[in-house]
Amino acid sequence: MTKSTSKSIDHAAPIFRAFVIHPVRPTRGQSALEARDPKARLEEAVGLAVALDLEVVETTIAPLRVVAPATLFGKGKIEEFAALCEVEKIDVAVFDDQLTPVQQRNLERALNVKVVDRTGLILEIFARRARTREGKLQVELARLDYERSRLVRTWTHLERQRGGTGNTGGPGETQIELDRRLIAGTIGKLKRELEEVRRTRTLHRSARKKVPYPTVALVGYTNAGKSTLFNRLTNATVVAQDMLFATLDPTLRTVKLPDGRPAILSDTVGFISDLPHELVEAFRATLEEVQEADVVLHVRDVANPDTDSQARDVQKVLTELKVLSEDGEETDGKTMIEVWNKIDLVEGEAREILEGQARRLGASVVSAVTGEGCAELLKRVGGLIDDTPPVAVRLAASDGEALAWIYRNGRVETREDEAEGGVRLIARLDAQALGRFERQFPDVWVMATGD
Repeated sequence: MTKSTSKSIDHAAPIFRAFVIHPVRPTRGQSALEARDPKARLEEAVGLAVALDLEVVETTIAPLRVVAPATLFGKGKIEEFAALCEVEKIDVAVFDDQLTPVQQRNLERALNVKVVDRTGLILEIFARRARTREGKLQVELARLDYERSRLVRTWTHLERQRGGTGNTGGPGETQIELDRRLIAGTIGKLKRELEEVRRTRTLHRSARKKVPYPTVALVGYTNAGKSTLFNRLTNATVVAQDMLFATLDPTLRTVKLPDGRPAILSDTVGFISDLPHELVEAFRATLEEVQEADVVLHVRDVANPDTDSQARDVQKVLTELKVLSEDGEETDGKTMIEVWNKIDLVEGEAREILEGQARRLGASVVSAVTGEGCAELLKRVGGLIDDTPPVAVRLAASDGEALAWIYRNGRVETREDEAEGGVRLIARLDAQALGRFERQFPDVWVMATGD
């Protein structure tokens, strides 16, 4: 009887070697202030590739004097890229730019490797990270909209054969037409499902308004520390990693303001420069939380040398969402606070300069990691959304139930205990709560204070 030896099977995902290329397009009509630092953009593109578990073995910043319609770069530069891909055994060439379908196809043929552009890279990250049904629907809608012009699957498995979305075989125009019909049908179905999600969200917001709790939304560039700040303020355990797009699905938690009032804090998906239009459109249902918030906290990573450019990119998306007007001002009475995060990573004179700038511009300086400045931030938020007028209440010693009711449903600012057991309060009760209190306890003395 022969003795068989079992071999262990490696189930680990293969590691793909990547070459990241950041094309620098001509900056005609763009000021030096608006132009992004190419090194920072390349570093960001590398971060996106690493977020997909790619092994980045080569990077380059490649200036573009003239944009070639067929391959983006000229023949000489393409030959240089192809030689490097062959020598370094590259599996994936990542172009930190938006490629046309023709450019992507021609580059794959010329380099003999899989080619992905910035939009495809971001979409693939979103597809991996989405966890909720809503997030998955939004990502799938964005991917299909992106693939519609390409009629190919995205590069999840990095296969060399590229097929349509359907399972039927047969090349040629008939297959392309079939793929188009399948994609169009699926897009229509996803839009209907997302409309149902939007309707459900609207109902949830309406229910919250009846309480009513003020709402605060966190927005900002990806990896600015929004989720870490969210956890710090709410004592939650939302995933917070030093990684681009660690958070995709919106999370809502109750946060207690310094005066004891509850508020609802929402953590949203991070923005990024050149955010694909497909994603802005697909994530409108999620970003409605930002549109409906009473206060928007724009979280910035002030330790990042590219923080000003990142802030402008966020403001562009907020303008598109109608949270900001074209001139950068808040709309519909909405209040936005800039929160300068990661101050713990800035030291010495640079920190003093940043803190001085924050005072002049009205920004809040915090560290979500250490908690520095977070209490002051909550106090400021509470002051901005406290529009409930105070009332004076006098309670007899026998009104213990009414006293407990006020503490449960209102915000007690001052309390004076009388010798005979009575209590005098200055409290804030919203209009609904005040009406319920007066109906439930008609014999209790209540008077507006005039603030």
